[in-house]
Amino acid sequence: MRDTAVRGLRGRMPGARDLAGVWVRRGLFVVGGIAVGGAAVLMASLADAAQAGFRAVLGISPLIALVLTPFGFGLAALLARTVFPNSQGSGIPQVIAARDIEDPSLRHRLISLRVAAGKIVVMTLGLFCGASTGREGPTVQVGAALMAAAGRFAPERQRGLLLAGGAAGVAAAFNTPLAGIVFGIEELSRSYEAKTSSLILGAIIAAGLTSLALVGNYTYFGTTGDTLPLGRAWAVVPVCGVLGGLFGGLFSRIVIAVSRGLPGPAGRFVSGRPVIFAALCGLGVALCGLLTDGHIYGTGYEQAKALLHDTAETHAWFGPVKFVATTLSSISGIPGGLFAPSLAVGAGLGAEVAGLFQGVPVGAVVLVGMVAYLTGVLQAPITSFVIVSEMTENHALVIPLMVAALIADATSKLVCREGLYHALAEPMVERLTGRPAHAPRVDGPA
Repeated sequence: MRDTAVRGLRGRMPGARDLAGVWVRRGLFVVGGIAVGGAAVLMASLADAAQAGFRAVLGISPLIALVLTPFGFGLAALLARTVFPNSQGSGIPQVIAARDIEDPSLRHRLISLRVAAGKIVVMTLGLFCGASTGREGPTVQVGAALMAAAGRFAPERQRGLLLAGGAAGVAAAFNTPLAGIVFGIEELSRSYEAKTSSLILGAIIAAGLTSLALVGNYTYFGTTGDTLPLGRAWAVVPVCGVLGGLFGGLFSRIVIAVSRGLPGPAGRFVSGRPVIFAALCGLGVALCGLLTDGHIYGTGYEQAKALLHDTAETHAWFGPVKFVATTLSSISGIPGGLFAPSLAVGAGLGAEVAGLFQGVPVGAVVLVGMVAYLTGVLQAPITSFVIVSEMTENHALVIPLMVAALIADATSKLVCREGLYHALAEPMVERLTGRPAHAPRVDGPA
């Protein structure tokens, strides 16, 4: 009987080959995480260089944007449709759709290394031409593609690899590891997957350490110590929450409607002449730039940071015009993310609200506005307040940021009933698989 028990125990114990396989798979996550961290640093450098180049061109004459921006938008849309298909938009919907597709060949179309390379090239082109886009969303798709490539030796773990790559992309892009974890759970998977948690952590740590080694430790928007004293100052929280939810929900509803096809002649024009439509969107962005003396071009990082720290003047209409420029950039079909421009719009919103409340710290209201609008767009309240808190290391505002996020989320759902990224992912799944995105499927290992 003792021999039988020993044999049974040995049968349940993993062999040397099994243990080797486990460590090989974990090593793939680490290697992939290092690649994601390097890609995030590269994309940040390219984005900064592209925006600096555009500003240099405008230094000759701001009117050059009336030609360069529409031409750049049209070229970017053409490249995204013909040379690098599935590189359009932020890239996050592609990762969500890829996780919902079982066929490896179909999944590969959304997260291949070719798509990742095209994403980097065309995203940089858009920023060089003044697009109101960001680099963080594209980093998610690039991160997922790199992790998927590293995990070809573990095909049964592809869904977990995509989740880890996307989460590591957010963490490395903003230097916000906690936000990367939360984003992976709340937005990419919308569930907690215990069997992949340690692997996601490994990828995020590897990506974060790579970024630290290349550019050092930093806080995205710089450290702030502003607080909201309990009392009258807290009135800004529901005001920002409602306004952020309304405008964020409106933005999402517009983007979703255009992606699914507008009715009538407008819809036929957009679908039949996508490059011309993108060029017209670029012309609209150029006009927004002329209206605001160039403040709305690019990611909006510098303007948002200036509003947060009250270090420089931005245009009086920065918030609403940045909203228009970001909407035009997003519906044009060119590759580019939403995170940084949304934070900039939220900063402008917060600055406007702060002007109505004398004596309230402007920086605190700007942070509340950032969280409120980002929540309105993403309908991911936990990700929104965690990422803004990490970007500024301001823990004193966590409670008002949470309240603003909850109010904005509820308000946004009144305007747009669907989450933006998942709504954009659904037609990708249907187009590639021929089945509805919500159709039942049998999940393999994460």
